[in-house]
Amino acid sequence: MKLYYMPGACSLSPHIALREAGLSFDLVKVDGKTKKTETGADFNAISPKSYVPLLELDDGQTLSEGAVIVQYIADRKPDAKLAPAAGSPDRYRLQEWLNFIASEVHKGTGPLFNSQLPEAWKTVVLEKLGSRYDYLSKHLEQNQYVMGSAFGVADAYLFTVLNWTNFVGIDLGKWPVLKAYSARIAARPAVQQAMTAEGLLKAAA
Repeated sequence: MKLYYMPGACSLSPHIALREAGLSFDLVKVDGKTKKTETGADFNAISPKSYVPLLELDDGQTLSEGAVIVQYIADRKPDAKLAPAAGSPDRYRLQEWLNFIASEVHKGTGPLFNSQLPEAWKTVVLEKLGSRYDYLSKHLEQNQYVMGSAFGVADAYLFTVLNWTNFVGIDLGKWPVLKAYSARIAARPAVQQAMTAEGLLKAAA
């Protein structure tokens, strides 16, 4: 498999999932401005959507959309228990969480990366996002991970988008439960490996 990524982008989520699953894969870095891969290929020709993540399968097919990719990864390595069994009630609960993270937290944070966002609209965005953090904080007060007591693909995704608070001026300290959760996920070996590979952390000497 081959994962097309941009450092620190939402592609970090399937990157973490791949490492947690122990699957073999290649990483291909994409330049967000030029839309060229590190090998010089035109990413637009590889992915008509023109954004990461994109997972190229061994047979040449591709999968896009992070919430789908992480489930595919989990299903490739069921023993890793990164997702409940397909068709089970808990699997639909996982999909509920992945959709929430994608539509409310991921897309809710995205506009804050726009330096031309009007202050009035920024206030609205932050207020709505804050309410989503309140909801997550309440849930994680009672649960070590998104799906309960075990790490799963929803945690890889939530950690990725919560990490963006470091770049958009949000003080996660206002939500100590989320801050502690993020630190707990960040300490996982697979997460450390993924972030180091993407240049987000310095490699150990």
